[in-house]
Amino acid sequence: MTTRRRFLAICASAACLPSIGNATPMYTWQGTALGARATLRLDHPDAKAISARVVAEISRLEDIFSLYRPESRLQRLNRTGHLTAPPFELLECLSLADAVHRASDGKFDPTIQPLWACYAEASMLGKPPTPKRLSKALSQTGWKQVRFDTSAIELQSGMALTLNGIAQGYIADRIAGMLEAEGLTDILIDTGEFRALGRQPNGRAWPVKLAAGGEVALAARALATSAPLGTTFDAEARVGHIINPSTGVPARALWREISVSAGSAGLADALSTAACLFETRDAMSRFIASFKGARIEAVLSV
Repeated sequence: MTTRRRFLAICASAACLPSIGNATPMYTWQGTALGARATLRLDHPDAKAISARVVAEISRLEDIFSLYRPESRLQRLNRTGHLTAPPFELLECLSLADAVHRASDGKFDPTIQPLWACYAEASMLGKPPTPKRLSKALSQTGWKQVRFDTSAIELQSGMALTLNGIAQGYIADRIAGMLEAEGLTDILIDTGEFRALGRQPNGRAWPVKLAAGGEVALAARALATSAPLGTTFDAEARVGHIINPSTGVPARALWREISVSAGSAGLADALSTAACLFETRDAMSRFIASFKGARIEAVLSV
């Protein structure tokens, strides 16, 4: 199984700070966040304290969305099929997922977690899942069977959710809002997906390099990239991690990489994920255009 390299990086500077004598040196924090190597670089007189609050907020959000923390809200929901008084962030993410699900004709579906687990378990044994196991996993999916409101989230028996196609971007949005509230305006956040508030301190847009080549100039905007074969379940790297919820089969390898920009990183993340399941560029373009301000930045065919 392979995966594209992930890390978290935040670069930010203060806007219109009062003179404090000597120039404030750039503060750098390095550690782990979102299960990956993390770097924060802040140009602010209170950078150390702000960094600590950012790291704490990321950890709080992981306690909601992570599939790797046994007591996260998402894991508790998946274990029991029920979560009372769900946090606002989880409901907001599910509402966004619902909008993308409907616009994509069901291609974006967080209930594919049983299918993902099916492929992952088979991958550990070095073989594809059996038709019987795959059929069972497919029977445990279906976004229309998910019920949620401010009082509770309900799943049918055997169902489980994954928000890996949207939560990284959503977390970038939340951190951007937090830093903006701290008085920082020239910000680039990279959680695996990008969110830019403002521009570089020199006034230029943030240059974001794409893994497959090329560059996107990002200013007051978000960018997400998905690759159907970015993570694979087989030794030949042909069975990808983006699964068609209607068939239970991974996306056909038509696209090497798709990059989408939008006003929020959560939306860009979900759109780029769903786009991998479209079989023509025209259909993909119509889907992306159904969301105001969203656009395709790059599509690379296999």
